[in-house]
Amino acid sequence: MKLSGAAPAAAAAAGFTASTALFWPGIALFDSVEQYRQAITGDVTDWHPPAMARLWGLLAQVWPGTAPMLLLQLGLYWLGLGLLAAALARRERRLAAWAVLLVGCGPILSCWMGAVLKDAQMLGALSAATGIGAWHPLAERKRPVAVTGLLIIFLAYATLVRANAVFATAPLGLALLGWPGLWSKWARAAACLGLVAAVLVLAPPLNRGVFGAAREGPENSLLLYDIAGTSIRAGADSAGVPAARWTALADAGCYSAEGWDALSEHGRCTIAPGLAADPDTPPLYAAWVRTIAAHPLAYAAHRLAHFNATMRWLIANGEYGAVGPVDSEPNRLGLGAPAKAAELLVHVCGEAWTSSPIGWPVLWLAFAAAGLWLSRRAPPGPATRLAQALLLSAVAGGLSYAVVSVASDLRYHLWTVLAGGLGLVLLASAGGIRRRGAVVLLAVALVVVTGGTLSRLLLPPLPAHVD
Repeated sequence: MKLSGAAPAAAAAAGFTASTALFWPGIALFDSVEQYRQAITGDVTDWHPPAMARLWGLLAQVWPGTAPMLLLQLGLYWLGLGLLAAALARRERRLAAWAVLLVGCGPILSCWMGAVLKDAQMLGALSAATGIGAWHPLAERKRPVAVTGLLIIFLAYATLVRANAVFATAPLGLALLGWPGLWSKWARAAACLGLVAAVLVLAPPLNRGVFGAAREGPENSLLLYDIAGTSIRAGADSAGVPAARWTALADAGCYSAEGWDALSEHGRCTIAPGLAADPDTPPLYAAWVRTIAAHPLAYAAHRLAHFNATMRWLIANGEYGAVGPVDSEPNRLGLGAPAKAAELLVHVCGEAWTSSPIGWPVLWLAFAAAGLWLSRRAPPGPATRLAQALLLSAVAGGLSYAVVSVASDLRYHLWTVLAGGLGLVLLASAGGIRRRGAVVLLAVALVVVTGGTLSRLLLPPLPAHVD
């Protein structure tokens, strides 16, 4: 590495050290505790990513607890940022190099990167893939085969740890690999869609056959949420359930645009026999398709309301799930919690970042879409191509939540925030954002920030969330 890249690389190493010390030994939330139990017992299910559970199980044989997974996700995260920043500094793009590290601080401030969850593992793997994928092209050198293999491994891991990650990883991976043999935009779009479809079809048998995961019916969480949301909004008999029952479920608070959590409760929110997300209920695809076909406008209203909530745009103050918790779930598996210093970050820096417009996923999704449009006229070169890869991944991954999301925690959108920010930095460094581009981005920010601010001022605050 040339001396010009040493400073940002050292800063990335310092970021890794500081964030590791802050969150040590890692935050174990409810999902973390359950997945660790699966990892050490070997009784893996497909509700949580089996690939992550198997990897954690291997690491736990040498080093029990959350610490090795925390080191993995933070190490990969800062490795990717450090490589990208150093590569830009080598090209005499020092301002862009430091901007990369500044953008990378956002997901850390959210505190979700301190929790050992699939979302943080995905973000770490994608950051590493980006840095590795950028290192040789930004130096205008051919990437060695071994490095390409490592890049593919990180992309594959990121794809396996989230059910909908493929919408972001497919375009990113194909772009980082140079769109092999795909010269037209239509061919590239078809390749992305084909890869997404292949992963969605092959992932369930892969999880059960290769990783030995037992089925728990996770796919039904989305299908059930859509069936309920559509039927309640339609106000009609649907999916074999009378309209009166759907109305009663809505009155009981069993449905929310924010997410499906209430529907996962047994008892008062049980819909009807055969409509559940559990191991005994077969996939509900047929009922899902029939419901959407019968009430397409209600389905669209349901998905749009949820997309708005999860992107945190026209919402009231008090939406749950912005800042990541720092207290571990009580457990008997020996999983600890970070020191009180992490709480200071949550209550001061974390809440300030997530409540401001720069912590709204919708702003970065809009920026990414605008940046992708502006990149058409950017000077050709490796920085522009890398910017387009990141912006396309941010847009595709972010928009996928319009149809495949069931919850609205900020952790689901950290890749859109990071990829959108990094893409704009690279585009600017390549000369793709001049006066016209700056005006476009300013107009986008004005629309998004004005709408989000007015909604938070005018809408009644949401009730406090009770765990």
